[in-house]
Amino acid sequence: MKAQRISAILAAGAFSMGAGAWQTAAAEGPHSVSANIGVVSNYIWRGQTQTDNQPAVQGGLDYAHESGFSAGTWLSNVNFGDDTNYEWDIYAGFGGAINDDLSYDLSVVYYAYPDGRDTDFAEIGASASYRWLTAGIAYTVYGQANDAPGVVDDEALFIEGDFYYYASLDFALPYELGLGIHGGYYDFDYNDGGNDYGHVGASISREAGEFGTFSLNYDQVLRDTYDEDPKLWIGWNKEF
Repeated sequence: MKAQRISAILAAGAFSMGAGAWQTAAAEGPHSVSANIGVVSNYIWRGQTQTDNQPAVQGGLDYAHESGFSAGTWLSNVNFGDDTNYEWDIYAGFGGAINDDLSYDLSVVYYAYPDGRDTDFAEIGASASYRWLTAGIAYTVYGQANDAPGVVDDEALFIEGDFYYYASLDFALPYELGLGIHGGYYDFDYNDGGNDYGHVGASISREAGEFGTFSLNYDQVLRDTYDEDPKLWIGWNKEF
């Protein structure tokens, strides 16, 4: 969910990302604090598995202020086929509503892989939502891969200059069901488009009261130089 952990990221379909949660907040006041935990059968981020198609346990801690400012942190296990075992994200953002139909979010996210080598990167992002439509962009402002041994002339992915564009549609269905449709396009600075890719996905979710929210999800990359097999996965999250 690198995911999508403040609303600008969640709109990308990370959702990511998702998570589940316990939440503690004052009955009245400008501040709220929440923590979250969730389980997914496959951690998909921007169309691609982060766990080699295996399950993940995820959770985080968030702070929000009535002004629109928010900040937090989020963790998940990952499997990149090396010694990298977990991801730790730190993020902050500011958002608000212009009117009943239109809102916006600004964000900064640092993706850390403490037991990996030269894989951390950071993004700034912006998104806007109009009723059931959300669209946004993320720009990579820093990437450790740029300074990795053997990298010459920015020959790496997830470095400064990468762009990610995304959009999603979210609908409320009968029987407390929700339908989400999303898509994105990764425009890497490296290799003049040789590594760029698009992806699409959809999810059906249902809230189950104190038992949290369950979802059935589909994701697929639209370029044959990547794993383009359809990914079907299930998720659970809870917030209280």
